[in-house]
Amino acid sequence: MKILLACSEVHPFSKTGGLGDMVGALAKTLARVGHRVGIVTPLYRGIQEKYPAMQKLEWWMDLPMGLKHVQAEVWTLEPEPGLTVYFIRQPAYYDRNGIYTELGVAYPDNGERYIFFSKAVVHLARYLPWQPEIVHVHDWQTALVPALILHQEMFDDWPQIPKTCLTIHNLAYQGIFFPADFNLTNLAEEFMNPNGAEFYGMMNCLKAGIAYADMVTTVSPRYAREITTEAYGEHLDGLLRGRGSALVGILNGVDYEEWNTEHNPYLPNPYSVENLEGKRLNKVALQKELGLPENPNMPLFGNISRLTDQKGTELILGAMEEMLASELQFVLLGTGDPVLEAACVALGKRHPSKVAARILFNPALSHRVEAACDFYLMPSRFEPCGLNQMYSLHYGTLPVVRATGGLDDSVVDIAENVEAATGIKFYQFSARVLARAIRKALVLYQTPALMDRMRRNAMQQDFSWQSTEKHYAKLYQRLLYG
Repeated sequence: MKILLACSEVHPFSKTGGLGDMVGALAKTLARVGHRVGIVTPLYRGIQEKYPAMQKLEWWMDLPMGLKHVQAEVWTLEPEPGLTVYFIRQPAYYDRNGIYTELGVAYPDNGERYIFFSKAVVHLARYLPWQPEIVHVHDWQTALVPALILHQEMFDDWPQIPKTCLTIHNLAYQGIFFPADFNLTNLAEEFMNPNGAEFYGMMNCLKAGIAYADMVTTVSPRYAREITTEAYGEHLDGLLRGRGSALVGILNGVDYEEWNTEHNPYLPNPYSVENLEGKRLNKVALQKELGLPENPNMPLFGNISRLTDQKGTELILGAMEEMLASELQFVLLGTGDPVLEAACVALGKRHPSKVAARILFNPALSHRVEAACDFYLMPSRFEPCGLNQMYSLHYGTLPVVRATGGLDDSVVDIAENVEAATGIKFYQFSARVLARAIRKALVLYQTPALMDRMRRNAMQQDFSWQSTEKHYAKLYQRLLYG
């Protein structure tokens, strides 16, 4: 199959979270099993310097944006056979200090920036010599692509348009802009209606994608069900229910080439399911690195996250205030809400022998935290997929999760299956209930045989992209052949 993926960020070129990881890994895996794959992504500041092998195409885009025209270049890189990355070079839009924000403030022209990017995607989809059969777009930044393709079929005589698939990574981020931005799309007015892009008088990019894409996916089966309810639907649940069988949930995969415990440059001590001694040594090494008392027998809890309400950071702070009288240590790594950042730092200062809070983004340290901890806390209010719980499982760090979205799909509680258990689940979004789950973890830690079995169960779970790719291949075949 011939597949064009479009995303506003793609690892390793650009990344703010799991979105970039997912698209980069999916594209690589699809290419390795024999599909012809392209990725379209903006050329942000600094990428060209890091990847000097990229080449400029003899391709000059001149695209309408309302009453004006905007130009762009296309640069390419072929990281491996069958995979081409197409970078859209438009310095006024993308040569900036940040991707979406700067100093915590969203760029005021984000609507215009990603309307243009969506038009560039459609232009490539139409005129690339290898003629993609499927255009797979991700989140609100590219969600206008299905509508733009349909418009060209209706008014510009595109005889064999590609099928379109939209993946929702987080329904909370919808790309809502003033109606004036709709004029930049050059779409017919009929697309700006309550069944299309219109949303309480505004333009909603994600809503347009849900309405006009041939298929809509989410990044876990549970999240696909949740977003059709009023509680999780972010005012789009009715539209999502209306998509019926065209809405599918596929759990994200993990790139085990990067996230592994045996050949990892970030880990001082390799280990495996057959030999766990390295994990014990990694705990002591992390305790030393972060200034905690070195004790391999001390239960160590960890959290690596954006510090936000969605991720349950307040729950962790509340539960730890209750639980730090117990024998345990806690490591936190992340950035986010300044108020929550300050609260995490303050917790560490009050309990310096039990808490190490690091307010920063550090990929190398995140591997060491995952490898050192015994338990990983992930009490999300909602979680479309989540990756850290799957990283934790592979690293033999038992997840303590709220049973929502991909967390529920990927972790097995002991109450669900004693023999196959891989972690601990709780259901109510409450600090007290999380504290109760932490107490369960401490009891489990004092039961070495059960702890060891669950740890080994966790490490043997397969969330590889090789497994996930098969689900996407079936979805693409369904799009092409029914």
